[in-house]
Amino acid sequence: MNTRHVFGTVFTIESVIAAAVFAVIFALLFFAVVFRRAGTGRMPSGRLERPRLEKVYVAALAAVAVFLVAYTAWQNHEEHKPAHRTPVRIDVTAFQWCWTFAHQQTRKPVEVTATCSGAALPTLVIPTGRPVTFRLTSRDVIHSLWVPRLRYKMDAFPDHVNAFTLFVDREGRWIGRCAEFCGYRHHTMDFWIKAVSPEEYDTWLANHGGAASGGTAV
Repeated sequence: MNTRHVFGTVFTIESVIAAAVFAVIFALLFFAVVFRRAGTGRMPSGRLERPRLEKVYVAALAAVAVFLVAYTAWQNHEEHKPAHRTPVRIDVTAFQWCWTFAHQQTRKPVEVTATCSGAALPTLVIPTGRPVTFRLTSRDVIHSLWVPRLRYKMDAFPDHVNAFTLFVDREGRWIGRCAEFCGYRHHTMDFWIKAVSPEEYDTWLANHGGAASGGTAV
């Protein structure tokens, strides 16, 4: 999945840089404490400043910061760059305390919703190998669509539409949650996201024929 890959790449690069900085600082402290400690016969330096050395480490820190910002921005652009194929469009409406998913590829939208009470969770079906654009809004208060396994989260606001595009490259079924406290049943506001082959997705749309469906069975 593209989002998961982007997150993993950026996180790995930042972790390697953080580990390298830690190792350098630890080595310098170890050298100062063990080899330059008092009692070795060497007098401490009387210089109050080292302008050249300070310029070097300020430049190094600035270079690392610029690299991290630029690299993260580039990866974010790669994640959100326009798809070459016409994406599948799914309108997502959050409400207290569940979700409605409206698939727009048929004459009448295929809607999936439920109550998010007990096992009555809606299932968001998406195709693999095709870009999927989600248009996300809220019917009442602020919610947040979060799929931990895909490492993607976006807020849903009343009277506003947020849009994002995902590309899932393998079939699977994962839990999704609301990540914004939205009332006393916030903890039950879960859903399933199920990625199937493009052929199975088209068959699923055709079988529903524009009628609403709910629950976990698809």
